[in-house]
Amino acid sequence: MTTTATTTAQPPRTLIPAPQRSVRATAVEHDDRNDWSDWSELIAAVRESGRYPTTTEAERVTRTVLSELGGRLTGDERVALARALPREAAELIASRIPAPRPCSAREFVDAVATRIDGATPATARWHAGSVLGALPPRIGDNLTDRILAQLPPGYALLFGRAELAARTA
Repeated sequence: MTTTATTTAQPPRTLIPAPQRSVRATAVEHDDRNDWSDWSELIAAVRESGRYPTTTEAERVTRTVLSELGGRLTGDERVALARALPREAAELIASRIPAPRPCSAREFVDAVATRIDGATPATARWHAGSVLGALPPRIGDNLTDRILAQLPPGYALLFGRAELAARTA
């Protein structure tokens, strides 16, 4: 018995090297999804979590908090978070240059407060918790753990998690 193989013409390979990707370019690539509905779902979750009266207010707060978070993360966790979120959210994460030093959760909340008109530290904490608390169900426990491991102590509560103090012997 003789079998014949059929082949299809393949396009010629190019010998030009692919351009190097920057961290920012890599950060905005993400899983294929319907970005508009995912963004709308994220905003709806933030609106419900924060009990915001309008979608516009929830979106404004989400943009501010995600942009500020983008300035706190580096490396693989920053890229993984951007990939796990809708394109619009990914661009907010990637839009900020990471801070040169780790910033405490309090400094993060204070930064959010300075970017939202009329915000106090208490309302900024509410805003940050409303947005960051909406992320774990969307990005998963593994990535949430990795992000929290990169950030200084104090961020876990903003992500809706209890933060246990390390035991000392």
